[in-house]
Amino acid sequence: MGLRTRRLVAAFGILVFLGFYIWAATLIGERVPANPLAQLAYYALVGTLWGVPLFPLLSWAEGKPFLKRRGN
Repeated sequence: MGLRTRRLVAAFGILVFLGFYIWAATLIGERVPANPLAQLAYYALVGTLWGVPLFPLLSWAEGKPFLKRRGN
């Protein structure tokens, strides 16, 4: 698969993932206690972690390995 095609597939994958992630974060966020510290912790965590699952997809789209193995 060419680089341009991989980038297009990755772009659609990101849109689908973010749509699901926002839906799930909102659904779970409704169940977080009304305590401001609990809400701060939840939304800070959710707002930061959304990018972690995208690293492998983005590295695949660029044609680079996500995890490089160190050889001796």
